[in-house]
Amino acid sequence: MNPADLGLPVDVPSTALFTDHYELTMLQAALANGTADRRSVFEVFTRRLPEGRRYGVVAGTGRVLDAVENFRFDGAVLEFLRERAVVDMRTLDWLSSYRFSGDIWGYPEGEVYFPGSPIMRVEGSFAECVLLETVILSILNHDSAIAAAASRMASAAGGRPLIEMGARRTHELAAVAASRAAYVGGFTSTSDLAAGFRYGIPTVGTSAHAFTLLHDTERDAFTAQVASLGSGTTLLVDTYDVAEAVRTAVEIAGTGLGAVRIDSGDLLLVAHRVRQQLDELGAEQTRIVVTSDLDEYAIASLAAAPVDAYGVGTQLVTGSGHPTCSMVYKLVARAESADPKAPLVPVAKKSASGKTSIGGRKWAARRLDADGVAEAEVVGTGAVPAGLAGQQLLVPLVKGGEVVAREPLDAVRERHVRARSGLPLSATQLSRGEAVIPTEYV
Repeated sequence: MNPADLGLPVDVPSTALFTDHYELTMLQAALANGTADRRSVFEVFTRRLPEGRRYGVVAGTGRVLDAVENFRFDGAVLEFLRERAVVDMRTLDWLSSYRFSGDIWGYPEGEVYFPGSPIMRVEGSFAECVLLETVILSILNHDSAIAAAASRMASAAGGRPLIEMGARRTHELAAVAASRAAYVGGFTSTSDLAAGFRYGIPTVGTSAHAFTLLHDTERDAFTAQVASLGSGTTLLVDTYDVAEAVRTAVEIAGTGLGAVRIDSGDLLLVAHRVRQQLDELGAEQTRIVVTSDLDEYAIASLAAAPVDAYGVGTQLVTGSGHPTCSMVYKLVARAESADPKAPLVPVAKKSASGKTSIGGRKWAARRLDADGVAEAEVVGTGAVPAGLAGQQLLVPLVKGGEVVAREPLDAVRERHVRARSGLPLSATQLSRGEAVIPTEYV
């Protein structure tokens, strides 16, 4: 069974209204004056990384492909647009048969990116491409922000497992997307069952403080949990007195107790004390899981602590202070007429406020040094230099309206590990700095 084929409640039947009003009014005007069919090239990029970040992570590409396929104006949607007089009848008629028939190229999901990287390129008529701006940006900005935070946390964790547990800190559908993005960035499991069902991400969970408080004593709670879930379960030991709870946990579950979870206090100090106590009780193999509003800095501070896994919620699903990547979707080239053979003309916005863009249909390649480590992100138009031909980053995602690049989420996750390991070592430092490699335009 492939959950993606089931039409789950965490999906929507159509993504057509995940767009801004002005996309449709631009469409109406372009249809009226004959420019709607001009071949056009839009690109997604960001002018800068979030402050202090050294690299970005491309995430959400698979969800973008789903969104493009589901971008359909059905009867109810068309009636809504008609009742609100959003567009005229000619435009409604055009929308009724909308199907994206163009091409999409992009950085493969899990890849890293830098300022100016053409993360995604959408090509087709102006009319069919302009409508996709909002849904593409909403997905890529959200998912890439979560994946970047997850990647930093994974680096800080140094190989210790990370559990995504932020569903109660964000919108219920955003939580599913956040779980997926966190898995791309290096998390190993999620507490969100919808994410497990939709994307096959491993799910974990045992009990909260409420379960302990439900019982007359902590001993009763632990006894009930072990009886139901087995001695390999994880017992939450900080409801009352941690030392007493650890002692009781081992008495009930035995030295084969799976793990204990600490959710409050001085985690560094408490983890050391709990590890010592577990070892003295003969539970040397019992793992220690810590939670409690962790971020990458808190995780890094626990590097020397006897911690076996981390559970992260709020800071992860909010991008650890950067909930968006400030990606934009800009027209960079368009044909001189609606003639399919008309040449493309580079176009770009000029601005005195730093919101300029560079015209032209772009390629991107990552130049490596003699040791195979990335040293520059090279972005250009026209012919690709021979020395960079084998390092190009954009791959076909959609050809002639058909998705050609779906892949398992585990493959995306593995790609990110490779991409991050190919950056200079300073990329994984948590200290603030500029992009770890420069972007060069040629």
